Amino acid sequence: MGPRGDDVGAIHQQLGREPSVPFEVSARCSGGHPLVIRNHPFDADGKPFPTLFWLTCPEAAKRVSRLESGGWIGRLNERAAVDERFAAALDAAHAEYARERARTEPAAQALGGVGGTRTGVKCLHAHYANQLAGGDDPVGAWVAGEVEPIHDESPGRVAAVDLGTNSIRLLVAARREDGGLDEFCRDMVITRIGKGVDRTGRIDPEALGRTLEVLARYCRRARALHAERIRVSATSAVRDASNRADLEGAVRALAGSELEVISGEKEAELSFLGSTKGLEAPAPFLVVDIGGGSTEFSLGTKLPEAAISTGIGSVRITERFVRHDPPAPEELDAARKVIAATLAEVERAMPIRDAATLVAVAGTATTVQAISLGLTTYQPEATHRTTLTIADAERILGELARMTNDERAAIPIMPPGRGDVIVCGALILMEVLRRFGFERALVSETDLLDGLVFEILETR
Repeated sequence: MGPRGDDVGAIHQQLGREPSVPFEVSARCSGGHPLVIRNHPFDADGKPFPTLFWLTCPEAAKRVSRLESGGWIGRLNERAAVDERFAAALDAAHAEYARERARTEPAAQALGGVGGTRTGVKCLHAHYANQLAGGDDPVGAWVAGEVEPIHDESPGRVAAVDLGTNSIRLLVAARREDGGLDEFCRDMVITRIGKGVDRTGRIDPEALGRTLEVLARYCRRARALHAERIRVSATSAVRDASNRADLEGAVRALAGSELEVISGEKEAELSFLGSTKGLEAPAPFLVVDIGGGSTEFSLGTKLPEAAISTGIGSVRITERFVRHDPPAPEELDAARKVIAATLAEVERAMPIRDAATLVAVAGTATTVQAISLGLTTYQPEATHRTTLTIADAERILGELARMTNDERAAIPIMPPGRGDVIVCGALILMEVLRRFGFERALVSETDLLDGLVFEILETR
């Protein structure tokens, strides 16, 4: 996820200079300051930047430096020369690091493994950063055993993974004294596990493989950040898939817990909990969660009093109706009719008109708002609990619908993998505003993922 508003300044202070490439925060220390950042593989001039994961916390870096000054790089290289299992694990870590770097920039795989090398141990800081970011790194794990804890840590950290139709997301957090969340990691990768599920009723093997690779890294990251429990939930695509047993077995092995395939109504309730906690706005709230395979609605004040899940989502509607690039007007008209019919059913099922505030959550709403605000880098703090007007939503929908997939993907704040489905997602959002008579929506960066964590903490 993009850096928070104070992260660029924090990194400048930690490094003693401006960061030279775009970055995301992969892990945080107690108190919220960056611990590890993920760097873009190339700088503005196109020159390689081989260190994907960078250890920025000064205290952590200082402790690792003591190990390096004690000669441990040489000793670990000597171990790799005589310990075949250790050497094989180290080689695997380099290969996995290169694949992870290439996930967003395929050409970057040639830059090598941890710290830009392909063999041996070059930098303990880079290995430890990789381990904290979820790499299966034997050197990083050894460093962790020598230097942790970096700061005083209170017990009670938990992790939640939201395995959605379009994306997989991770939140590692603990409860603050004020009832909010102290975040140690928040991340999202679009893996499209729901690709083709609407047509075939099955999870595609390639999509499953992509998703499990990210899930494995997420689970390792959660443990590296000392989460005491990992909760993995799945939504629309997995609910509809006949072959979800393969996923269930993998979750059991990776997370050490059972996969929770939650109902659409439960999904709506969790989105309400995550997005409205501490919200100061006129109630009742109508929360709309536009996902890849489904869209959920929940209505209430402090707790949801009505909730419903519908079979419209950005991926599902795109796969059903869009055949041209850009989408043909008649394709969007056909999609709009199905969306409108679904919203009419929602209105018959719950007292929509009682709502005073529309709260829009998840990637469609936050991306549309980021474009509307003219952001050049994605900053959750700049979009969280801000107002998106119906006029701006209609304007952005029109702009996106006239673009090709490649043009949408090139928008600086567009997450990789969302560009081809954002038009139908924005169409759903626009129809919700129009059908239910809202002039504006309150966009929230907190949602189902936060609801999952709150629910874990409240049942401990």
